[in-house]
Amino acid sequence: MIKTTWRTYLRSTWRSTERSAVHVSSHMSRRWARLVSNVLSPPLVWAVLVFTIAFHVTSNLTLALTYALVYGVMICLLPLLYIGWMVRRGKISDIHMKERRERIIPFLVSVLCSTLAWVALRAMNAPDILPLVAAVTLIQLSIMAVITLFWQISMHAMGITVAVVAMGVVFGGGAALATSPLVPIVVAARLSLRRHTLAQVVAGTILGVLIPLLVVSHG
Repeated sequence: MIKTTWRTYLRSTWRSTERSAVHVSSHMSRRWARLVSNVLSPPLVWAVLVFTIAFHVTSNLTLALTYALVYGVMICLLPLLYIGWMVRRGKISDIHMKERRERIIPFLVSVLCSTLAWVALRAMNAPDILPLVAAVTLIQLSIMAVITLFWQISMHAMGITVAVVAMGVVFGGGAALATSPLVPIVVAARLSLRRHTLAQVVAGTILGVLIPLLVVSHG
């Protein structure tokens, strides 16, 4: 009896929280929500992140640019080009892939590209943090690919949270604190566009914290 009552209470509390979150996010116009989703999409966020880290940890500017381009082209550009090609063919509705089934093949392509980037950066003897970032990307994309088989977790929420955590690891707590407001902004945008439920963006955010911390702690 107590267990049933507790479960009912938790379910009711979650539904109330979700309604409140959706209501708050509705104050963001769809135009702004789409702009946020496009500008802070995972590939763009990761590309900016890796260029920033590469130039921070590498004194040779040519090498820094080379490392950043290897990551940017393989992990960010190639999957985007594939998705754009699929959109053009009518196989995918848009670049954000609002239907869960549309995401599976692009995720597999991204996993392959991330693997190649990780191998390439290690072969080039890039500073340890750069293959580590590629490993984080590979692991999170692999986890996303598996979850996407049965649930549409938020890639945007995971991507921006990973970036904030990475900023903290590389540049310190101040950098993480300064960029942390981007997380609720992205979450609000995804809820405003009705692309995800509250549970899906919360799950993405939690994984976005856990994955880089676990990889770094075992790296």
